[in-house]
Amino acid sequence: MPHQIQTTSAVERPHSRLPAVDAMRGMVMVLMTVDHASFAFNAGRYVTDSFVMYQPGSTIPVIQFLLRWMTHICAPTFVFLAGLALAYSIANKQSKGIPARHIDSDLLIRGLFILALDPLWMSFGFGGRTVFQVLYAIGGGICCMALLRRLGLRTLFATGLVLMLGSEALAGLAVWLGDGQRPGTVGAFLVTGGRLGTFGFVLYPLVPWLAYMILGWVCGQMLRERTIRNPVKWFTIAGTILLALFVIIRGLNGYGNMLLYRDDLSLLQWLHVSKYPPSLTFACLSLGMMCFGLASFFRIYANGVIFTADPLLVFGRTPLLFYVLHVHLLSGSAALLGLWKSGGLAETFVATAAVLLLLYPLCRWYAGIKKSHPRSFLRYV
Repeated sequence: MPHQIQTTSAVERPHSRLPAVDAMRGMVMVLMTVDHASFAFNAGRYVTDSFVMYQPGSTIPVIQFLLRWMTHICAPTFVFLAGLALAYSIANKQSKGIPARHIDSDLLIRGLFILALDPLWMSFGFGGRTVFQVLYAIGGGICCMALLRRLGLRTLFATGLVLMLGSEALAGLAVWLGDGQRPGTVGAFLVTGGRLGTFGFVLYPLVPWLAYMILGWVCGQMLRERTIRNPVKWFTIAGTILLALFVIIRGLNGYGNMLLYRDDLSLLQWLHVSKYPPSLTFACLSLGMMCFGLASFFRIYANGVIFTADPLLVFGRTPLLFYVLHVHLLSGSAALLGLWKSGGLAETFVATAAVLLLLYPLCRWYAGIKKSHPRSFLRYV
């Protein structure tokens, strides 16, 4: 007992938070930093995650491809876990008797704030052009959940599946409603993504990414209601099913690949899936890997005792603060050092480590401040 008392400042028993979820989010944030360090420093960065970016038969550089590919798990996990966390957050508010209209207004304010960060702030970190990326998808999804949360769990699950399964058909419809070759502006924002003239780009269209948030919400409700009694087993089974579906759909090499088909049977071609917009194979592969990650973290944190200094938990509990700072730090340092898109893998990994070390104490400090002021504006960051 004396030893436990002496270590209470370093050990925490979580209540409403799920440490496995925080750790999973923290892990993908580290991977995301690698990708964005590569964006800023790596002259050989290889990005062909859409059929419009890839010339069939082209040679794929193995190391550069795998460096990019290992980060595919990031955005799907962020959006899925945002939905999962939202389910817990709203349930906690409802248990405190907070009126539905207040919950809805809070969701809309939070969603619009997060959405606006992409064009108003993140664009400067990504080269200056206006971009609508993952924060646009998450913020827009949160706004949508103000209405969708009223649907039953089975209806929501079916809605998420329909959006995910039908994403390629919706993309084709958006192009058809455009000029037959590219979607209009509305189609780009909602379904396909794409260039917005000289204004900028939509990289994360709302509707297909909303499917990830809806499914995350459903999963969060099932965890909260104890429908998922054994998370390790449940996520292992879910991951196995998703990866099996990936093999089947990628093997058939037809619908579900968002026109980015395999050139041959090589491993790289199997893994070369469409992220812009997200194909069904991309969804099955990335969410399948996420499920195995969650199963591992639920096993690791099964005893319910966690160390507050755990870097994955520190980053996973302050995701928005980390996100809005790390890209600008990487891009700014690359420009100041004269290495903007002119370095290599060594510079990429050194920059990644430097940013993680720099942001760790800041994120840990901020998590404490945010916890001490739960009703302040800080709850949106």
